[in-house]
Amino acid sequence: MTGGSGHRIGLTFVLVLAFDTATPAVTAALHDGRKVIAESTTVDARRHGELLAPTIQAVLRDADAHLREVTAIVAGTGPGPYTGLRVGLATAQALSTALGVPAHGLCTLDAIAFDAGLSEPFLVATDARRKEVFWARYDDSRVRVAGPAVNRPADLPGELPLVGAGARLYADVLGAERIVPGSPEHPRAGALAELAVHRMAVGGDGLDRPRPVYLRRPDARVPGAPKRVTA
Repeated sequence: MTGGSGHRIGLTFVLVLAFDTATPAVTAALHDGRKVIAESTTVDARRHGELLAPTIQAVLRDADAHLREVTAIVAGTGPGPYTGLRVGLATAQALSTALGVPAHGLCTLDAIAFDAGLSEPFLVATDARRKEVFWARYDDSRVRVAGPAVNRPADLPGELPLVGAGARLYADVLGAERIVPGSPEHPRAGALAELAVHRMAVGGDGLDRPRPVYLRRPDARVPGAPKRVTA
């Protein structure tokens, strides 16, 4: 170890690297099994591929840790746009293979909900583009009861409190009074890591393989074969 960054739980050394690229936020964090020890976030919807590796390097440097010390990878699985989401998940798979450690996936909306810390029912909504939102319903900050799904803002259920950038973007439709003051707009890798470590401690329920949740086809598609035209 370079700086004693991880923590031993029983006889197991723990150092979890978590990151998410499902929203405009490129975010990474390290968790030592007890607490978040380093975290970095940059909001830039167009530079996920450029920013993720330097962001991971920054949290390792801040924690005085080395990549080879990481014992598990956690990546946000979306829902999110195809281009951004695949950056994080491809990185998770590559690091898992290179380091020989497990990679876990966790719903990005769950991380936002956990970070919100509410004890009452609410909705999380993020921007899905095309005048739609990705959303999920929660009984509290840890229990998702519906979603994730994609809909027009006007079609979201009920009059529940709202969290997330999608709620703010469409406040005129959803009602600005429903937005929880001070609540997170984007996922924070520290919250992603904290929730993942909690789920690992209780047997891994709610952790999946790092597979993307797109909910719809990507905006950019490979063109099909040209149609035959008869003169």
